[in-house]
Amino acid sequence: MAKKVTVIKAAKEQKHTQEERRLKVCGYARVSTGSQAQATSYTAQVEYYTEKIESNPLWEFAGVYADEGISGTNVKHRDEFQMMISDCEDGNIDLILTKSITRFARNTVECIQTIRKLKEIGVGIYFEKENINTLSEKSELFITILASVAQGESENISSNNRWAIQKRFQDGTYIISTPA
Repeated sequence: MAKKVTVIKAAKEQKHTQEERRLKVCGYARVSTGSQAQATSYTAQVEYYTEKIESNPLWEFAGVYADEGISGTNVKHRDEFQMMISDCEDGNIDLILTKSITRFARNTVECIQTIRKLKEIGVGIYFEKENINTLSEKSELFITILASVAQGESENISSNNRWAIQKRFQDGTYIISTPA
């Protein structure tokens, strides 16, 4: 008995009448001091994200949000960060690109809370240095560990600075700056 073979012809490629939806992508940059070296880093980060996003045909440029001279230990005074989160909630952003977890936040609790909040509304964050996308299933454990390290690093820097100032006071070498 011969087997019956059914031939299924390939469907013609359909042309999309509507353009594929592009991801609305923004960059986030932050530097913690207003020093000249940090100002150069700030400018470089803004230029880098603008170029990176605009050159990707699958992405729609949603801006670069950047906080200059602001610590990452608290979101309260980070106006651009807060504006970015608000724009995510309004549906204006699908993906945030940032250099590293330490640029995004140096407070473990705030970092995780913000990531979860954005994840719930479908917004991902891609940390370039760590190569982590928050929308991937395995990301939260790594992010929690790295955010804890970032917070500890910040606390250590503050502690070292405080110790140095106290030591200079004790030695009588501390110079109090006065406004000109």
